[in-house]
Amino acid sequence: MNRSDAPEMILVLDFGGQYNQLIARRVRENHVYCEVHPHTLSLAQIRELAPRGIILTGGPNSVYGAGAVTAPRELFSMGIPVLGICYGAQLMAHLLGGTVETAPTSEYGRTEVDIVGTDSPLLRGIPAKNVCWMSHTDYISAPPAGFSVTARTSVCPIAAMEHASRRLYAVQFHPEVMHTEHGTEILRNFVYNVCGCTGTWHMGSFVRKTIEELRERIGGGRALCALSGGVDSSVAAVLLSKAIGRNLTCVFVDHGLLRKDEGDEVEAVFGSSGTYDVNFIRINARERFYKKLRGITEPEEKRKIIGAEFIRVFEEAAHEIGAVDFLVQGTIYPDVIESGLGKSAVIKSHHNVGGLPDHVDFKEIVEPLRLLFKDEVRAAGRELGIPDDLVDRQPFPGPGLGIRIVGEVTAEKVRIVQDADAIYREEIANAGIQRGLGQYFAALTNMRSVGVMGDGRTYDYAVVLRAVATSDFMTAEAAQIPWDVLSKVTTRIVNEVRGVNRVLYDCTGKPPATIELE
Repeated sequence: MNRSDAPEMILVLDFGGQYNQLIARRVRENHVYCEVHPHTLSLAQIRELAPRGIILTGGPNSVYGAGAVTAPRELFSMGIPVLGICYGAQLMAHLLGGTVETAPTSEYGRTEVDIVGTDSPLLRGIPAKNVCWMSHTDYISAPPAGFSVTARTSVCPIAAMEHASRRLYAVQFHPEVMHTEHGTEILRNFVYNVCGCTGTWHMGSFVRKTIEELRERIGGGRALCALSGGVDSSVAAVLLSKAIGRNLTCVFVDHGLLRKDEGDEVEAVFGSSGTYDVNFIRINARERFYKKLRGITEPEEKRKIIGAEFIRVFEEAAHEIGAVDFLVQGTIYPDVIESGLGKSAVIKSHHNVGGLPDHVDFKEIVEPLRLLFKDEVRAAGRELGIPDDLVDRQPFPGPGLGIRIVGEVTAEKVRIVQDADAIYREEIANAGIQRGLGQYFAALTNMRSVGVMGDGRTYDYAVVLRAVATSDFMTAEAAQIPWDVLSKVTTRIVNEVRGVNRVLYDCTGKPPATIELE
């Protein structure tokens, strides 16, 4: 992100939780610039950044445990407002003389919370009874001296506390997660009521400054953009095109794992007759990828193979077009956080993050969208004038159908999932319900079961349909697709897709599942 034109900034200190970048995203939604830094940032570095406020994130440790990550006690005496969230709340209590211990009853997921500090600047306007998102096994059993309790649950006596005169605030729950009913308002209260921000940062400034920085960074060099045709890589490509023009070459690798007819659609947009004046190369590498994936069933291994092979293909393309110093990728933050950032757990390696090989034959990898969430990428795309039909395109993972086919990838399985997915997307569009869905797709399980078709026995595959409602792709709920739509999709898939005799619907949210199957 860019802060040179942001006169007010909120600093997030990262203690290793899964939702940490969501905090920055919620702050930016309020048009206040926000940066995430490791908790090891020194007091001198914090003063140099001159934040209007500091937010301490969640994390996996116990504050009283051996090797627990911590912060200097002086952080709370700098005169800068501080908000502790979950682990950050416990750390504040622990360092300032309160008591943190193992909770008699852990709290996970949706939890009813009672607001008792109605005059709190942090909780102003929040209903006395509402729902929050909890995820903790420790709790604050006694607050530090001078702190007052402002919220509680049936099993957590200090769900929120504050020392208003010192502008120190803490919440045990996660306001950054959308399942906390009034979490956005709580963070807005902190940013505006406590920190005194006015809201001067907008996506337009991100786009403008990013183009300037890319132009300065790359100069007269040449860049190769790994273009998938999805939203992320397309926005990255247009950013680079505006920064360096024809010094950008977009390489589209058709790895045979795309949705039905998608390769031709990508070429129609970015090719010689398309909208954008870029160098465009399409490489048909289907058999090459299928050969590499033959016999491979483990999801992480598939991702790493696909990621490594992408890089090798890009390197070969770069050698053919001449000296290329920069590889451009459409990496966004959910890719980074799930692949393991700092002390965060690795959920799954993305082909453009954890799936990269140890050696890449480029001077630098450029990822201009690395700290943006999907909806922010779409907003950047609109700022760049990219048409809505491309900006609003359904997300598609870089490894493609390789991670929507459970088990070994074969040409036959790819055909099955392509045909089933095309039917599903067509009927979703016919029903007019696509706007309310964050992502929807068909995947192929490795389960085969007995069926009966035309008075005969079948032993074929089961297709699973998935649809989720989400804005940030860090958390999601299974969408409630109308039964008549699901019924029509099921009938068409079983009748029209050879090799399928059963259709399932995935009702699992994220967490505990991820959005993709693998």
